[in-house]
Amino acid sequence: MNLGIIFKLCSAFLFTVMAALIRAVGDAAPTSEIVFARSFFALAPIIAWLVWRGGLRRAIATDRPFGHLLRSVIGISAMFCMFAALGHLPLADATALGYASPLFIVLFAAIALGERVDGARWAAVAVGFGGVIVMLWPNLVSGSLAAALHGEQMEATSVGAFYALAGAVLVAGAMVQIRRLTKTEGTGAIVFYFTVWSTMLALCVAPFAGWALPDGPTAILLVLIGCVGGVAQILLTESYRHADASLIAPFEYSTILWALGIGALAFGDVPTGWTLIGGVIVIASSAAVALNERRLGLKRARLAKAAPQTPIG
Repeated sequence: MNLGIIFKLCSAFLFTVMAALIRAVGDAAPTSEIVFARSFFALAPIIAWLVWRGGLRRAIATDRPFGHLLRSVIGISAMFCMFAALGHLPLADATALGYASPLFIVLFAAIALGERVDGARWAAVAVGFGGVIVMLWPNLVSGSLAAALHGEQMEATSVGAFYALAGAVLVAGAMVQIRRLTKTEGTGAIVFYFTVWSTMLALCVAPFAGWALPDGPTAILLVLIGCVGGVAQILLTESYRHADASLIAPFEYSTILWALGIGALAFGDVPTGWTLIGGVIVIASSAAVALNERRLGLKRARLAKAAPQTPIG
C-alpha cells in the first residue's frame, strides 16, 4: 500500500481518538481551555518533528507572518466550533457533518482563488449540500434552527449541529488560506505557526470564554488531546509528502468507521437514520469531487509530459 495512504489512515484514526478524548472531557473544562490544550501540548511533538526533519530555524522561516495569523484565526475558530459540537452530538454525527467542508472548499476556492470549477464538481457539491440538509432535517422539522434565528432556546442536538456545520465552513476557509500560503511557505512553517498562534489566541480569549483548574483525570485528558492531535497533524502532513492530495483525500472518510466504533464502545452512541443517510450522500459527493480532481490532475500530467519541449540555447 502507498505510504501516503498509510499515513493518512493513521492520522484519521488519531484525529478520531482526539475527538473521543474531547467528548470524554465534556463539561469538565471550557471549550477555550480544550482549544488551548490541543494547541499547546501539540507543540512538543511538532517541534521534535521539525528538528528531526533538518532544523527548526530553516523549517519555520517565513515571509508571511500575517498570512499565518489569518489562517490561525480561521483555524482556531473552526476548532472551537468542532470541539463545541462534540459536547452536544454523538461522535459519528459530529464527524459526518464535518464532511461538508470539502464542499465548501470547492465553493470558496472558486470565489476567493478564482479556481475553475467544472459542471461535474458543481453537481457533486449540489448533491452534497442535499446530504447536509438530510442530516439537519430533524432539526429543521422541529423548528430548532429556526428558533435560534429568533433568539429562542435550541435543543442540545441542534446546538451541536449548528456548531458542526459552522466548523465545516470555517475549516473550508482555513484550507483556502493554506492553499494561498503553500505558494511561498513550507509545510513545516504552516504547521508550526498555526500551533503557536492558536496557543496564543486561546490564551487571549481565556479570560472572556472561561477557564477552570482541571482535576487530575481531566488534566491527563487535556495533555493527551494535544499530544495525539500533534502526532495526527504530523502524520497528515507526511501523507501529502508521499502521495498526491487527490489520491489520499477519499481516505478521510475512514474516520466515520472509527467514529462509529469508538462512539459505540466508549459512549454507547447510536447515530440516527437521518445522519447515516445524509452522511452517505455527503461522503459520496465529496469522494466524487476528489476522484474528479484526481482524474483532471492525471490528465494535466499526461498533457504536460506529451507537450514538446522548447530547446534551450
